Amino acid sequence: MTHATLPKPLSNSELVSSEAWTTLKHAATEFQTLQVKDGSVPEAANYARAAELVESIVEALHTLAPQFPHDAEYLEALVGDLHTWRSASFGVPDFLDSLLGFQPQTQREDGLRHLVLFPMYTQNGSTNRLLEAVLVEVIWPEFIGALEAGDYGNKLFVPLRFLDFTPGYDTNSAVLFPESVAIRETPSFTWGAIFQDREAARFRRVLKAAAEITNLELPADAAAMLGDQALTEETFVMWDLIHDRTHMRGDLPFDPFMIKQRMPYFLYSLEELRCDLTAFRECVKIQGDESQDAETRHHAKLVQYAVIFDRIFRFAITGTRHRNYDAVGGQLLFAWMHQHHVLHWTDTKLAIDWDEVPAVVSALGDAIDELYWRSIDRPKIAHWLAAYELVSATLTPHPASVWAKGPDALPLTAPLREMTDQVLDDEFPLSMFYEALGKKMTPVIESTIGMTGSSAL
Repeated sequence: MTHATLPKPLSNSELVSSEAWTTLKHAATEFQTLQVKDGSVPEAANYARAAELVESIVEALHTLAPQFPHDAEYLEALVGDLHTWRSASFGVPDFLDSLLGFQPQTQREDGLRHLVLFPMYTQNGSTNRLLEAVLVEVIWPEFIGALEAGDYGNKLFVPLRFLDFTPGYDTNSAVLFPESVAIRETPSFTWGAIFQDREAARFRRVLKAAAEITNLELPADAAAMLGDQALTEETFVMWDLIHDRTHMRGDLPFDPFMIKQRMPYFLYSLEELRCDLTAFRECVKIQGDESQDAETRHHAKLVQYAVIFDRIFRFAITGTRHRNYDAVGGQLLFAWMHQHHVLHWTDTKLAIDWDEVPAVVSALGDAIDELYWRSIDRPKIAHWLAAYELVSATLTPHPASVWAKGPDALPLTAPLREMTDQVLDDEFPLSMFYEALGKKMTPVIESTIGMTGSSAL
């Protein structure tokens, strides 16, 4: 898509309300109603309407393309993939060519916008590969650029802010990953995007409610995030920059992402918590490093608050109790802090000894690191048992748990999947504190579905 002259860039509000974007969004949304799980349009009676909708989308893309000159190669390939799909009677979609043309990690400029359109599923949203469209802008403050260029290199990380989206993102989904796109073969993925505005907005709403319900007095700098969406977004960018790179770093006894491995879900809890607590510990170091500028050190302190509050207030009670590894991680952090006497629930009031928190929380991260390091020399079954021992030393297992009875109760000589099957769906039930908190917080957490920075407090 080449253009002799580029029009004046539209503002975000003008872009979202433009006729071309509205047409594209509505056409993609209607197209979803014709698709099935694999993304195809199986009913021949729907082909004509599907073709009309694709032509509407293509016309809208031609109109909108001048607003995204940096994505010209991608948008050109996208039109080609749409036409190829139509020519193939809308079978299982293949958008590999356009996916390879979309390289947002090479253009991390604050405020740079992208129009993203793919048949894809959305984590924590739709599990079907439907035609989804998103308008986004990059969040890349100067201090983040400096961190990434220094000790925290992460060339794959792309922090984004929602501008508008189709129904697959009117959900809890806060990520955009290339592996979710319908493609004919799997390339080497070179980027992963996180919607920091959604993470920040729901954090602020949940923390505000949780602090009121538990009578928690927030430190002044933590309280400042409640009224400042931009500050909180930048905090989450810093957290996720370090978290994301940690999956690939450290003394790892297994594939860090545990792709296509069937294992007890509490192991996923420890991996996600390991990455969060690495971010926590690194930010403790950055905060104390006087060679860092004041802005970076300030955000490093805010990351520490964010990790703790998001984990103990939102993660612990979000979602069902069916193998919810994020919840277990949140429960573990809360219980660890409580049992090490830096978090107190006394006289129906929550209090935290902030001066003591860094050492105690860092100790949990160190314990997980020690587990990983030692397990390099352990067989998988021994690693699983050691991981369970670490978690169950702090969290109380369900009384019906087979795992809690120890190795002698488990089928140690059977295939490992049989050991995995013995883990209860709710192996570590909520404590009485969380049962009560959950009843009051669930409506607040549910209210954050589809939330963006523009719909924040």
